[in-house]
Amino acid sequence: MEKEEEDEREEEESDISLKKKKKKKKKKKKMKKCSLLISWAMLSRCLPLLLLCLAGLPAGCAALPFEQKTFLDFAMDNMDADVVTAFMRDEEGSGTDVPEIHTCPFGCRCYLRNNRITELKEHDFKGLTYLYGLSLGNNRISKVHHRAFTPLKHMQKLYFSRNHLTVVPRNLPPSLVELRIHDNRIKRVPAGAFSGLSRMNCIEMGSNPIQNSDFEPGAFKGLKLNYLRISEAKLTDLPETLQELHLDNNQIQAVELEDLKQYKELYRLGLAYNHIRDIQDGSLAFLPKLMELHLEYNRLGRIPQGLQNMKYLQVGRVGINTGAICSYVYHGFYLHANNITNVGVNDFCPRGTGIKKTFYNGISLFNNPVNYWEVQPAAFRCVTGQMAIRFGNYKKK
Repeated sequence: MEKEEEDEREEEESDISLKKKKKKKKKKKKMKKCSLLISWAMLSRCLPLLLLCLAGLPAGCAALPFEQKTFLDFAMDNMDADVVTAFMRDEEGSGTDVPEIHTCPFGCRCYLRNNRITELKEHDFKGLTYLYGLSLGNNRISKVHHRAFTPLKHMQKLYFSRNHLTVVPRNLPPSLVELRIHDNRIKRVPAGAFSGLSRMNCIEMGSNPIQNSDFEPGAFKGLKLNYLRISEAKLTDLPETLQELHLDNNQIQAVELEDLKQYKELYRLGLAYNHIRDIQDGSLAFLPKLMELHLEYNRLGRIPQGLQNMKYLQVGRVGINTGAICSYVYHGFYLHANNITNVGVNDFCPRGTGIKKTFYNGISLFNNPVNYWEVQPAAFRCVTGQMAIRFGNYKKK
């Protein structure tokens, strides 16, 4: 009897253990199923992100056709640190030589700015016949081989700003339309420096240590520029076709009668941050198309004569495209931060009906030692609104 009871107990225990094992197996199956379901759900959620990441990987050929939507598409050379887009460029700050570039479709661009390139050699751009734009800003380039640009037969834009150039590079491509070589170490511009560049209409070469005598006669001969910005320069011997002329931050002390005679196409003239004490009467009469005039931060003691006869001069942000590559023209007249003590009743507006066709959107006169309460309201009769007249507190220097 005892044996039978023991056998029954053993059978019961074995049944219990089998049932436990079966339960464990079922649990494992359920857990596997759940884990599969969870992993599939996570994958389905992560799949779009994964596809986006894959789409963002660089393709085998980085060369893309150039599609210029606005004139600023390639012209923002001052945004070296902010603009991240790049085409066929070395990693920033990684190399001292121009990396090898083998192919370039029509209209492609090459960004090599923010590196440590010190020299352009003869074959650096071999085979890049259809290169449209080359940006070399913010490097250490001091030497350029005289045949370095020979292969670039279709290049239109060349940006050389913030380098160590001491001369204007030789043998620039005849197809060039825009050249930016500001913030270099150029001290002299010889005659014929831009010869053969008949298509050029924009040169930006401010912030170079060039003195007046270092622009040789004929330095700009043959050019038909729309836009020019230079430092330490005179008003004479510049291309007559200019529509924009920027001579800010110079040492100009006066504007004489003959200085502006040849610039009849000017829409915009920048003479700010100079030492101008006087603008000779009649000087502005040579600029019949002028829409914007910058004379702020000078030493003028009176309102220049002739403003009332300028048909189109006004103030505001009414942008027009003059056809220049480099920038838009904004109508304006700026006289703030001078030594003007008096505003005459006819300084801005013609007598009677006059000939002025465009009213001022505003007049900028703040930071001048003029008492605004002494100015007659009729002085601003050709201004569109009272809020457009900008007076301000004058602080003695």
